Amino acid sequence: MATVTLKINEKTNYGKALMKLIKIGINEKKGVEIIEAKSPYNPEFVKMVKTAAANKKRYLLKNVDELWKSL
Repeated sequence: MATVTLKINEKTNYGKALMKLIKIGINEKKGVEIIEAKSPYNPEFVKMVKTAAANKKRYLLKNVDELWKSL
């Protein structure tokens, strides 16, 4: 059995159509199985990074010690 990882944008027409096909395969037991990968990162940390990226926050550090003190 081969394992394939797909990144599907469910907001596009192609992504929606592909997800429908996959769900049909799952419902009819056609050898399709969805295994959701769990992120190794803390969900709160991911949320913080995504929020900062969305707000385009940038930090200028003069040295690494500043970074650790700010956390």
